[in-house]
Amino acid sequence: MFKKNYKKRGKYTLFVLNDDVNTFDHVTKQLRDICGHNQLQSIQCTSIIHSTGKCDVFTGPYAICYEIYDELINAGLTVTIMKK
Repeated sequence: MFKKNYKKRGKYTLFVLNDDVNTFDHVTKQLRDICGHNQLQSIQCTSIIHSTGKCDVFTGPYAICYEIYDELINAGLTVTIMKK
């Protein structure tokens, strides 16, 4: 039986979730280094994560989201990808 290979098309959003493990400074640094945020943007995202429990930190194609997801996971952050 032939199975079609569907690509993950469309835009995806990467969310960083709040946890009790990572410090504010660590999350801020990872958002700068991995996601390419500037200092102000990374601090604002980290504040949102701390106060609401999650923040969308990147939106784009699945392949790029997955690469960033993998790097953030390796940095110890709690991350999820959702289709937009």
